[in-house]
Amino acid sequence: MTDALTAAVGVAALVLAAWCGHAFFRDQPTKDWHFIGMAVVTLLVLVQLVIGFVLLGRGEEPRDGTAIFVAYLFGAAAAVPAAGFLSLSERTRWGSATVAAGAVVLAVLEVRLFDIWGGGSGG
Repeated sequence: MTDALTAAVGVAALVLAAWCGHAFFRDQPTKDWHFIGMAVVTLLVLVQLVIGFVLLGRGEEPRDGTAIFVAYLFGAAAAVPAAGFLSLSERTRWGSATVAAGAVVLAVLEVRLFDIWGGGSGG
C-alpha cells in the first residue's frame, strides 16, 4: 500500500471532519459543498481500494493478513458514504456531526490500514 496515498486519505478525512464539525458548531446541516467534499474523499478511498487489490493481485501480501486488510479496505470505502447518507435523513446540525464522526472513523481506519499493510515497510 502506498504510504503517501494512505496519508492523503487520512488528512483529507480529517479536513472533512473539521469542516463538518465547524458546520455542527455553527448549527448548520450538511450542504452541497460538504457533499462535494465527501465525494472527493470517497474518490481517494476508491483509488486506494483499487490500488490495494492491484497489489494483492501482484502477489504482495499485507503483514497482518489478507482477509483483515480487505475488510478494512471495504470499511474505509463505506465510512464516508454511509455517514453522508445518514446526514441526508438528519437535516439538522446532527447531520454535520454524523459526517464529521464518519470522517474521523475513516482517519482511524487509515492508520489501521497502514499498520496492517506493514507500517511503512511496504512502500
